Amino acid sequence: MTNFWTKLPKPILALAPMAGVTDFAFRQMCKSYGADVIYTEFASANALVYENAKTKDMIKFAPTEQPVVCQIFGNQPEMFFKAAKILEEMGFAGVDINFGCPAYKVVKTGGGVSLMRNLNLCYEIVQATCEAVKIPVSIKIRASIRHNQDTKDKIETDDSERHCEDEARRRGRGNLAINSLNVRSPRSSADSLAMTNCDTVTAVDLVNKIGKLPVGAIMIHARSFEQPFDGEPKLEILSEVRKVWAGILIANGGIYTPEKAKEILETTGVDGIGLARGAWGHPWLFKQIRDYLKTGEYQTPVWNEIKKDIIKHAQLAFENSGTHGLIELRKHLGWYVKGFSNASEIRGILMKTKTLDEIKSVLGKI
Repeated sequence: MTNFWTKLPKPILALAPMAGVTDFAFRQMCKSYGADVIYTEFASANALVYENAKTKDMIKFAPTEQPVVCQIFGNQPEMFFKAAKILEEMGFAGVDINFGCPAYKVVKTGGGVSLMRNLNLCYEIVQATCEAVKIPVSIKIRASIRHNQDTKDKIETDDSERHCEDEARRRGRGNLAINSLNVRSPRSSADSLAMTNCDTVTAVDLVNKIGKLPVGAIMIHARSFEQPFDGEPKLEILSEVRKVWAGILIANGGIYTPEKAKEILETTGVDGIGLARGAWGHPWLFKQIRDYLKTGEYQTPVWNEIKKDIIKHAQLAFENSGTHGLIELRKHLGWYVKGFSNASEIRGILMKTKTLDEIKSVLGKI
């Protein structure tokens, strides 16, 4: 297996997978601004195996986007095995496993971040996917997730005790009795990373579990399942994983500025950044980060430049998906004008546009 991740110059700047966002047109915009790795929207492993035409259409890509990775979600190792083979046949440079999505529609089926509650199943899924393909298999995970009562009841006693012992040792408590770890206490920022009452599974736990498998890269959203998109990411978890994982490590979550990207790169030891919400309405953030890391400076586009990008984005959306593409574009239009004076009024007008000419007309009046 050739791992393209190891061939990329560092720091790696990736466009993270986002449902309903990382479509063909948006990916093209981010690639034009220097994204090194492109993720499509994430896809259901089951849908791929059952040859769902809509799913395949959703993740189609252009050769100019390479290296392109498709993330898949589900909860059955055999389906990941089959889906990975399909993605390899479609020409993807890599396949990614979704262990991080907090969305209810994914979690309720036992997929996404909820899989972190069952490390044995995570191992089986990663193993099956790696065995299926020759392209690199990566995973995207979260800082942590708390067990619910159902998963706590299903944990094998020896695994549970070993987990508690590992947590105690990591916190410097030596051979502290297992029973003493069951006392609940308020969650400080440190406790959120390594609780010693076995109520939480962390990114470190998952990485340790799958560490001997041939995983090509790991992307970590440095927030917990319980804190999906709010508040500051817990950068400590990135440093903790760096200590136990020597492979490609990508930071994700809460990265909205070049300054934040530089801070994370310099303080955690990660190999790159995975941009998500920070790129909403700002596909040029990739270039800004690259410029800032190289020169200590970056340019903020003026309105006329932004307007050209909006029109280019709209043209790409229309060329790929027709009128439906322009409807899907509306959320992006709102993000582009966010922060401008009269943004609410402008957004309201843009949300009603149905053609390229209408979009151009609205923008021409601003």
